[in-house]
Amino acid sequence: MIQLVPTFMSKTAEKFVPAHIGFIMDGNRRWARDRGLPAMMGHEEGVEALRRVVRESFDSGVDYVTAYVFSTENWSRTKEEVSFLMGLVTRVLKKYLKEFHADNVRIVVLGSRDKLSTSVIKAIDETEETTKANTKGTVALCFNYGGLPELADMVRSIVDSGVDVAKLTGSDVQDYLYHPEVPPCDLIVRSSGEHRLSGFMLARSEYAELIFLEKHWPDFSAEDVQAILAEYQKRQRRFGK
Repeated sequence: MIQLVPTFMSKTAEKFVPAHIGFIMDGNRRWARDRGLPAMMGHEEGVEALRRVVRESFDSGVDYVTAYVFSTENWSRTKEEVSFLMGLVTRVLKKYLKEFHADNVRIVVLGSRDKLSTSVIKAIDETEETTKANTKGTVALCFNYGGLPELADMVRSIVDSGVDVAKLTGSDVQDYLYHPEVPPCDLIVRSSGEHRLSGFMLARSEYAELIFLEKHWPDFSAEDVQAILAEYQKRQRRFGK
């Protein structure tokens, strides 16, 4: 387990800053349980943590921040929790849309629309449309997302396009992913002590650096972002060379 010590990095050292960080935001329910609180409060605090992390990441020169918000497997949770999370995402998109738009931040949503309500889809469409021209940074929310379902949708899109599959290359297939303009992850961070990707960004994690932390997601701070960036600076990325 890597122990990160906060070390503030100069924002001018751009070549050491990952262009794209993916966060697997684990531990919301455990954070709440440890405090004797309802699980829903953990999810609420997790949203605030994401807001802090996004701001600090963009201020430090990161271009893309992707967050694993709701996986296709999360539908198996209790009806009450799933309903709460659906409502929470809708509220979050509406609550922070004006703020992120004013900050010139773009928001996109990666995932299937299967099973989503009309109100959730409407909130997604309005958010993406409103922020589509913003350039400070892109927040990509993996919502109703799974790594294998994305690959299945990618195959369907390729077939529907009529392209000659015999001529496809690895880079070509990237064009058929959800929001293909979102680049591969340079760094993936998972909170709460779990050491797995759980299907996160399968097609964009080939050479991602990995960091696993014990801290529950709601406790993440701006200082943690700086510590993560400092650890990334120490890595030597060879890309198979």
